Amino acid sequence: MSLLSVFKGWLGEAQGAVAHTLFLDDKIYHSINNVTIPAANGTTQIDHVIVSRFGLFVVEAKNMKGWIFGDEHSKQWTQSLFGKKHRFQNPLHQNYRHSKALADFLGIDHDKLHSVVMFWGEAELKTPMPPNVMTKGYATYIKSKQTVLFSDEEVAQLIEALRTGMLPKTWATRNAHIASLQQRHSSTTTCPKCGGSLIQRTAKSGPNAGRPFLGCANFPKCRHTAAVTEA
Repeated sequence: MSLLSVFKGWLGEAQGAVAHTLFLDDKIYHSINNVTIPAANGTTQIDHVIVSRFGLFVVEAKNMKGWIFGDEHSKQWTQSLFGKKHRFQNPLHQNYRHSKALADFLGIDHDKLHSVVMFWGEAELKTPMPPNVMTKGYATYIKSKQTVLFSDEEVAQLIEALRTGMLPKTWATRNAHIASLQQRHSSTTTCPKCGGSLIQRTAKSGPNAGRPFLGCANFPKCRHTAAVTEA
């Protein structure tokens, strides 16, 4: 990971922190930024966790420019900027792993977490996206969730569990997390999306019919697949 990517990531997180301060009532929405927690096969780093009676909001902040193309199910999305294209991991898939790890870490139901993907900067979404992927309306979307899921006492307990259980915000933690990512994405036994097991399957249809591939054991909830590397 380059210093430039680290800086861009930090800038996106900083913009999110400012938005929380300006547009969300801190007596209702309790924001904890740059959260790294232990997870299956390594660690997970979350840009922002917002704890409220209306659930936990798991925020993936993207500081990007240009046109953004993608959909809910694609493994990768595309950024088009000045005629050049850059592919990056589907942030919805990325945030699914974050929210799943956070639910396991806190011992709460996954359906009490809300995934939010926010593009800061001068990005324009060029394909239809689900409502939790946005370039504006960040606070409005969060405040639209009004079903009470936690009591005030439970909110306080969740905040305490996060603050005491998260790893320290140090370069050592960041470097260990990067090493964890590299190991996870090279694994042939663990799904990098949700942490489940990868199982060898055989394609039944399409251009790859009859060929083996690795699929997540949590299918259809998790649709991650990978090619089988021949020895």
